[in-house]
Amino acid sequence: MSTVFRLDASIRNEGSVSRAVASTLETALTEDLGGATVIRREIGLTPLDSKAWALSAFSRYVPVEQRSPEQTEAIALATTLADELVAADAHVFAVPLYNWGVSQHMKTWVDLVLTDPRLASGAPSAIAGRPAFLVTVRGGGYGPGTPREGWDHSTAWLRRILVDVWGLDLQIIEAELTLAEVTPAMADLRELAAVQLEEAHSAAHKHGKGLAVVLGAAS
Repeated sequence: MSTVFRLDASIRNEGSVSRAVASTLETALTEDLGGATVIRREIGLTPLDSKAWALSAFSRYVPVEQRSPEQTEAIALATTLADELVAADAHVFAVPLYNWGVSQHMKTWVDLVLTDPRLASGAPSAIAGRPAFLVTVRGGGYGPGTPREGWDHSTAWLRRILVDVWGLDLQIIEAELTLAEVTPAMADLRELAAVQLEEAHSAAHKHGKGLAVVLGAAS
């Protein structure tokens, strides 16, 4: 049976658009495959300890017998996070844009994973070439010609990590204006927001079915 890794970074559970779109992809995939093992990593509602990164990074230079319990625990956490990625045949990352940049939860996760030798920067990636999907949503509009064009400092950074560092075969599924329904000042954009959300779910469904074909052929 195929294995899929799914990461959710939204700080919301109910009403999270990134979770909903990622679930559309997951449902299409598992229905067409007749099931799949899904490794779930929840970092939005259950954040990783931000201190673990430094502990894992620096303790690599300390002999095993001299490491503190905290250092040993941090390395074990980083190993577990990397194990989850390496064990999967495909990867889904649901990561909203927060305050114009990558969320602190996602950054902590990435920093920790990079301390594992199998996924360290500059090393041959243990997951290179595997299919991956980034579901990213933005509350406002950041496209060409908008007042905040260029303010999305998350998506390009995530592409650098997922593609340039880890070598994943990445597809990006995006939705904007997701706060239109609850923001009076964005009332005029609600129709456009609904169209974009529908397009994101449609893309997720299509990618899920396509991934099922790929994984089914490989099994």
